Amino acid sequence: MKEEELIREIRQLRQLLKEKEDILAELRRENIVVQKNGLNNEEIARYSRQILIPEIGVKGQLKIKNASVLIVGAGGLGCPSALYLAGAGVGHIGIVDYDDVEINNLHRQLLYTSDDISSNKVHAAAQHLQRLNGKLKVTPYKLQLDSNNIQNIIRHYDIILDATDNVPTRYLLNDACVFAGKPLISGSALKLEGQMTVYNYQGPCYRCIFPKPPPPETVTNCGDGGVLGAAVGVVGVLQALEAIKIILNMPGVLSGRLLLFDAHETTFRNIRLRSRNPNCLVCGETPQITHLLDYEQFCGSKANDKNPHLKLLKNNDRITAKEYENIRNSHPHLLIDVRSPEEFEICHLDNSVNIPYSEMKKSEGLERTRKIIADNLQRDNFNVYIICRRGNDSQRAVHLLKSSLNDTSNRIKDVVGGIHAWTRELDSTFPIY
Repeated sequence: MKEEELIREIRQLRQLLKEKEDILAELRRENIVVQKNGLNNEEIARYSRQILIPEIGVKGQLKIKNASVLIVGAGGLGCPSALYLAGAGVGHIGIVDYDDVEINNLHRQLLYTSDDISSNKVHAAAQHLQRLNGKLKVTPYKLQLDSNNIQNIIRHYDIILDATDNVPTRYLLNDACVFAGKPLISGSALKLEGQMTVYNYQGPCYRCIFPKPPPPETVTNCGDGGVLGAAVGVVGVLQALEAIKIILNMPGVLSGRLLLFDAHETTFRNIRLRSRNPNCLVCGETPQITHLLDYEQFCGSKANDKNPHLKLLKNNDRITAKEYENIRNSHPHLLIDVRSPEEFEICHLDNSVNIPYSEMKKSEGLERTRKIIADNLQRDNFNVYIICRRGNDSQRAVHLLKSSLNDTSNRIKDVVGGIHAWTRELDSTFPIY
């Protein structure tokens, strides 16, 4: 060995010795005594109630301590999952989300407080989890996962939790987890119902069950359909439970089964899923998909839960909120609000008529709406305006009605941006939800 190499090695050893001495000094300052079993006294006290469980014990707690879990989505599912994984002592938790905390998150995302509004979710979540359990490593990722960044992130974790609210990300996570050999715990909730399963863990992957994505127009998120905080919280806690079971290599992991939760009757049901498909395009015996795709293109929708601004109509079939305000009290017209009765009850413009788009799509509802509109359009200089929450369903309704009535007069129009535009542009006292 050359003298320079020997000097360099001595320098490295001295640095390593200093680091160890610093750790020892910190242990002595904090009076942390590490027992022969690998846990210190604080950890034994903190986790004693679960260490007493025969299926866990000291060895199981060490497995939990050395485990790493990535939670994708810091919302209604991700928040309870993160809290219970941190409480259990999972050594490294990663959290991925691109969004900021909004007031309408707080009824179900109990990891945040009113003080966190407008803060980015992952950093707020990391701060609260550190307050809960300061010995954990929490890594926030403020970004939207895509085919370019996902593999470099998930390789650092043992288990992946899908706590998202959109179809493209589900396919992205599935394919990436199959390629990386990671179990994927998938949950979802809407209104008073939830469901959960584990993919790519001694059973099928997501594509085995759903080889093709659903049509985008058939997918509803909680921003449109609503969700009860306690219902989505149940599913998030169960996702954390399945992660702990996988860490401990316990039997009974929810693989090959779909758990359905119905809060109406407070019931749980298990549905047996199809076995792993040998012809699956991603996990089959001869996979056809061997690299990550453009999942937004594959699914025909955005890889986030932000509501899209559709543009289905021509400009002359639409008016702005300000234009409607100008004619509101000066021209005869009919204003149809196509939101649900629950939304209509929250707020509505004076003299508007509530005909939900969900009813309008049915044959009886469409016929009834057609009759109302046809009778009014017989009057001279009479227009029909359609409004909704954000300006998407109103466009769909106008398109449906014009096709049904064979109307080419441009007398049926939608209000661009809906109730939200009315609030932003004309009346700030009108609620946004």
